[in-house]
Amino acid sequence: MTDADIPESHPRYESLLTRHRIEAGVEKGITSRQGLIAQGRGEAFDYLLGERTLPSADAAERAAAAHLLLADHPVLSVNGNVAALVPGEVVDLAEATAADIEVNLFNRTDERMERIADHLRDHGASEVKGLTADGRIPGLDHERAKVDADGIGDADVVVVPLEDGDRAEALGELGKVEVVIDLNPMSRSARAADVPIVDNVIRAVPAIAEHARDLADADRETLESAVAEFDADEALAAAERAIREGGDDDET
Repeated sequence: MTDADIPESHPRYESLLTRHRIEAGVEKGITSRQGLIAQGRGEAFDYLLGERTLPSADAAERAAAAHLLLADHPVLSVNGNVAALVPGEVVDLAEATAADIEVNLFNRTDERMERIADHLRDHGASEVKGLTADGRIPGLDHERAKVDADGIGDADVVVVPLEDGDRAEALGELGKVEVVIDLNPMSRSARAADVPIVDNVIRAVPAIAEHARDLADADRETLESAVAEFDADEALAAAERAIREGGDDDET
């Protein structure tokens, strides 16, 4: 089955789409088998959220776009699941915000790194960082500590899609602005983030890019206002309310 074989009229279209893409990612050697478990966990939270972008998530996506446009050196971090789910969308976001793309993996092998980099290039990426790995994130003892010194190592704003609590905390200790996409509003990743986006990555990444294009001609004051108006604690609380109330609208 391909993406084209899944009818958009199916009530679980997005869910089936993501499952298929993760499965294909494993077959291509892009996504680890552990990524299947992570996808299932995220899907459960998305179901509780009503499989839609909440108003609070949309506000977070706008704030994320403003942060990226204000940044001196924004970087989009990509793992195996992200590469399988939204490769073209990541490239589009990078182009809309002049951000670098860097592959960063927990289950890191040279072969997987190369395959993900090639996959992103096949979807339009002109440059993919992460393979040099000449820098480290202090405080991490696993493979995610390895970064490019002129990539995540030098970034002032980093987009960290999907759950990655210890790295999110470590990047925060370095003073970097973190945008985290995580469907679990109670995770360490979301709570460590400057901008927690509680949304499905297949909706969040293109939404950030759309906001970035809308804000592309905005002056610095407008961008800074978009950043200042966003409240991370309120966004997390709104997502938790939506989960408790069965996906009801989180506007209050």
